[in-house]
Amino acid sequence: MTPQSQQPTILSYAKDIPNLCSLAGLACTILAIYFCIQGVYAAAMIGMIWAVAFDWADGLIARRMKGRTGDDSKFGGQLDVLIDIVSYGVTPAILLLSYGGFSLVYLVGAFLMVATSALRLSYFSTFGLAGGTKYTGLALDNNSILLVFIVLFSSFFDKDTFAVILYVCSMIIIALNVSQIKTPKLSGNPRNVVILAIYTLSISAIYGWQLLKS
Repeated sequence: MTPQSQQPTILSYAKDIPNLCSLAGLACTILAIYFCIQGVYAAAMIGMIWAVAFDWADGLIARRMKGRTGDDSKFGGQLDVLIDIVSYGVTPAILLLSYGGFSLVYLVGAFLMVATSALRLSYFSTFGLAGGTKYTGLALDNNSILLVFIVLFSSFFDKDTFAVILYVCSMIIIALNVSQIKTPKLSGNPRNVVILAIYTLSISAIYGWQLLKS
């Protein structure tokens, strides 16, 4: 362990480029939460998908950077976990609550979303990748990737009906999060990063157009 007198300052880690990406993703998440509460769902979806993009970018950058110490990697990993529970647990929960008019029935679903995210992340922190290559359960970043797509269809229903649809879809997603299914690690593959970039730009363009029309 690093001696107390030689420990770096907390804020020194904010200058690390991968950590800056993580914090940029957190900023997108805070914007998404704000717009969910305001009911401006198009803006919220843009924030949610960009949070995923920054999340994937920080890992890609970290793996290619030279000179990072073990403490740098450990700190970045802990930062990622803390931000992930906000981005992929709390934010979808607030999205569900907002569509449900913040009623008690939707509060149950919101709790389950945050609770399963905490369980999922704790399990991964304890056991890591199954066989070193696959996740046990659906990785949490898929929550936002799927939800921003599902919300595209909200205009085909009245708000109350879509709230129920979103509730059901969210419960299916969180069941997959804590299931024993094995899913590939998508974020480490450069080809998948390109696919996510195209998806992020496409989703942003669609929801951006909706904002301009409103």
